[in-house]
Amino acid sequence: MTPILATHLLVPDFADFARLHPDIEMEILSSGELANLTKREADVAIRVVYDRKTLPLNLHGLKGPELFGGVYISRVRLAAWRAGAPDPIRWIIISAHGIPDWASEGEIRTTGVPFRTTDAAAEIAAVRQGLGITTLPCFVGDADPLLVRVPGSALHMYGTLWLLTQGATRKTKRVRLFTEFVSQRLAAYAPLLAGLMEHASLNTP
Repeated sequence: MTPILATHLLVPDFADFARLHPDIEMEILSSGELANLTKREADVAIRVVYDRKTLPLNLHGLKGPELFGGVYISRVRLAAWRAGAPDPIRWIIISAHGIPDWASEGEIRTTGVPFRTTDAAAEIAAVRQGLGITTLPCFVGDADPLLVRVPGSALHMYGTLWLLTQGATRKTKRVRLFTEFVSQRLAAYAPLLAGLMEHASLNTP
């Protein structure tokens, strides 16, 4: 899974699973790279899939909730902008990605000079510090009390979360227990993932 899914959403649930099943060894591979399930690089993959047709035919999938993102700014910086603060507002972007086509500035106008980072952790820290606006998954931005959506900006669907397993592996007890557990937790998070719960706390259901 991607690092942001692990650190901002599911690690508390993995901890609950580990307490329920202390005999099951767990290893979380949080990376932007796709694990090859056929080569047993992982037993389970949690992926954001935009087009279901792109899923490999040899994988078994459990469909989860849809994942949305938005444009966010720090609450303090928005208040200063509304009060007429002259400080320029920048786009904060991860260098490898740039500004997504769907993202708009809403009611805010940014300078042409972006603030670049190399990872999501620095991106989130920069927007909290009031450096500018950035795009984030709703489960990150809406759950952060320091952030707020940019007025006039729209949400965008990134795709659907899928739990993927392969072949005989999915029939093992440990994998079945894990996928059932995580599937239930993801279902409970559906409103947060869809951007319907601004400033929600991630209380484990």
